[in-house]
Amino acid sequence: VQLQASGGGLVQAGGSLRLSCAASGRAFTSHAMGWFRQAPGKEREFVSAINWSGDGKYYADSVKGRFTVSRDNAKNTLYLQMNSLKPEDTAVYYCAAYPTTYYPTAARPNSWGQGTLVTVSS
Repeated sequence: VQLQASGGGLVQAGGSLRLSCAASGRAFTSHAMGWFRQAPGKEREFVSAINWSGDGKYYADSVKGRFTVSRDNAKNTLYLQMNSLKPEDTAVYYCAAYPTTYYPTAARPNSWGQGTLVTVSS
């Protein structure tokens, strides 16, 4: 599956952004999906994941209660609604596809989008 993320930008602290990830190629519903981020000078970290059907959602503690992951299987699109943004949320955000339909999984993502930059100013 090929992935393309979009929706990043510059926002003030406390603001909101919605990221999108358009998928093409293999059946979108064959994959649990995830969001990851990488801040300058730091390793890539897990942000959120969602099962193929959308009924199982998982979040890193750092974003729980502020971010919401969702997917529209009819549109082959993954979303990440980010509210109450903080300067520490500044990072390049990547969408990823798991080779499984369910999350949690021991498998690592096997497809990655190109990343979209989110900058949160204080």
